[in-house]
Amino acid sequence: MKNKFISHLGGLYRSQRNSSYLRFRQFFKFFLCLMTAMSITLYFTARVVPATKAYTTSWIGNTYGGKKWVQNYVEAMYVGSDGTVYTDSTWDEAGREAGIYKDGDVIGPDFELHGWSRVGGKAITVTDKYIYLAMVQGSMGKIPEDYPPEKTAWYCVRRYTLSGKPAGFAGGRGYDKSMLIVSTKSPVTGLAIVGKELYVGIAEANRISVYNTDTMTEVRNFSVPNPKQITVDKQGNLWIIQSKNGSSPAQILHYSSQGKRLPEVIADVVDASAIALDNQGRLLVAENGPRQQVLIYNITAKPTRAGTFGVEGGVYAGVPGEVGDLKFYGITGVGTDAAGNIYVNSNGFNNSGTDLRKFSSSGKLQWRLLGLHFVDNADTDPQSDGTEVYTKHEYFRMDYKKPSGKQWSYKAYTLNPFKYPQDPRIHTSPTSVFFRRIQGKPFMFLTDMYASFMEVYRFNPVTDGYIAIPSAMFSATSMNHGKPVQSWLSNQPQEEKDWIWRDRNGNGAFDQGEYDTRTLDYPYLGGWWVDSKGDLWKTLRTKVGILHFVVQGLDQKGNPIYSSSSMKKETTPNQITDLRRIEYFPDTDTMYLSGFTKDHPPIGDDSGVVGSEIIRYDNWSKGNRTPRWRTVIPYDTTGKREVMTAAMSVAGDYVFAVTGKTSEVYVYKAATGKQVQKLKPGPEVAGESGWIDIPYGIRAFRRSNGEYIVFVEEDLKGKVIMYQLPR
Repeated sequence: MKNKFISHLGGLYRSQRNSSYLRFRQFFKFFLCLMTAMSITLYFTARVVPATKAYTTSWIGNTYGGKKWVQNYVEAMYVGSDGTVYTDSTWDEAGREAGIYKDGDVIGPDFELHGWSRVGGKAITVTDKYIYLAMVQGSMGKIPEDYPPEKTAWYCVRRYTLSGKPAGFAGGRGYDKSMLIVSTKSPVTGLAIVGKELYVGIAEANRISVYNTDTMTEVRNFSVPNPKQITVDKQGNLWIIQSKNGSSPAQILHYSSQGKRLPEVIADVVDASAIALDNQGRLLVAENGPRQQVLIYNITAKPTRAGTFGVEGGVYAGVPGEVGDLKFYGITGVGTDAAGNIYVNSNGFNNSGTDLRKFSSSGKLQWRLLGLHFVDNADTDPQSDGTEVYTKHEYFRMDYKKPSGKQWSYKAYTLNPFKYPQDPRIHTSPTSVFFRRIQGKPFMFLTDMYASFMEVYRFNPVTDGYIAIPSAMFSATSMNHGKPVQSWLSNQPQEEKDWIWRDRNGNGAFDQGEYDTRTLDYPYLGGWWVDSKGDLWKTLRTKVGILHFVVQGLDQKGNPIYSSSSMKKETTPNQITDLRRIEYFPDTDTMYLSGFTKDHPPIGDDSGVVGSEIIRYDNWSKGNRTPRWRTVIPYDTTGKREVMTAAMSVAGDYVFAVTGKTSEVYVYKAATGKQVQKLKPGPEVAGESGWIDIPYGIRAFRRSNGEYIVFVEEDLKGKVIMYQLPR
């Protein structure tokens, strides 16, 4: 939810969700679109009925669920002397690319960094008068305000008042004259203040430029190789992270404020990711390598390590993956206030989500803020009766007796990039979880918003605690016209064929001899399903449109065995002209398919949506292709796409379907296909939700007491919505 951004910013960020961003760049029209939707005539026949059962709205993954929220993945942080925390990130769905937090609360305003081709960045610093943060301004075409030429971008420092209002200056650029353009080629990677001078690092340019903080004019610049985050010691000199670059190791370099290289250097770090000075004048360095700690150095003379903060090994110490107060993972920010309190932000790996903590000087946790989800959904371990919940990176335990928003407890982070550097989650952008048991063993299946792959993970508590171990993967071809598509994959097939990988030697790496190739599938967005036995189903949107990968048991390493030779092909039923989703239940031999039909055709291709109908077939394995029922689902035939069904999920006695922009859940009786209920975000989440933009943005589960738990993707404010519907 990669990593994700902005094809139209002249190549600024290359993302795995570019098409999603093109939608979000018009976010400022969001509420207008919703109002417009109310006046659109919808051409669907499903009867809308009032809610017949009381239900509650809850959520998981974000400290706040209503008007407040913790922003998506904090990538830079500055801590003021009074404990105010200022943050910057390249993207937040609801528009808080920059945030302000204090005393465990969200106090940040709208920094106007969202929409109009603007996003945040990875550096921030603050004085007693202004906030300076890294950001990017992209082009907007031919409009009268001050924007970059088409197909270009400005990499800027933007100045704000301490209340978060843009603070323009003579010579400032942009629509409000608050932007300082420092490059048209490379992003800002470090910011610091010495007196009345602003130091701006640009790693790709190997340069630090110095600007007057009042006039924002450049006064000098000097060369520094690959400069990242910067901090200032009590003598007014600079300590600069030179991050690792290929075979060159990370270092902390020392420079005078005039740009003279000083002899001191800190070289005993693997991956320095953040830096700050504490109230004693010591240097704090976030070590984002295997130690996952904050390293503390005395720097009055030759730098010497004086101590560490946090558990060595971070979240991988003790029981691997188990979260703890002093167990960090993917550190992106560190700082202290005047009282010596310590602040650390973890962002996981590949932008897993914000985990911002404050500690006393003695190391006791004071507060913690979480914003863990973006382009994500949840599923339950069926053996847990809904009390154990997984998202693509996290594991939660649930207590449904607690009030809304309090039922979830964050227990584990399931990705280990040090033991499994080829974990596909580091290199791809999965969005949707299917959690299943095969022969009693737990497995997590993940696909992405384009259904372009299926990743499979196993668990071994004895060797890996809560870590999900790469086990198998289904993917489209690794080659395109003879060139590799996925550079992170080793030993990949050198031919243009789809493939299945299985971790035959159990080391979690993609090794030679572990691939099984087959002819190319139909390349356009279809659907995946994992049934209760662990069989995989895939729709291709063609007449021979269903692939059935029968699980052949588990190998000696505990991996599920799938093969091209055991794959079955099944013909799309003739009622459906464009097959989109599939859910099969072997216990009852019941198949649910969705797509477009001759009676209800699509407007254009309409990729990504469920279709216009859901159809149930009984006795599927016996060859029956006569529907038990067909029901027409919300589909806007006006072409404005205001109400489209984005995802579906079958559980117990109901079929649940959620619409894309309005995020309303339609509930149908599984026995008849008749609509019986509609769920909307309740007051617990301020009645709001973002758009559904992943193909499995809803997942339902019936508990043993008859209660239904329904998880729905909620990108807008960094969480997963959860409905509780009584039996």
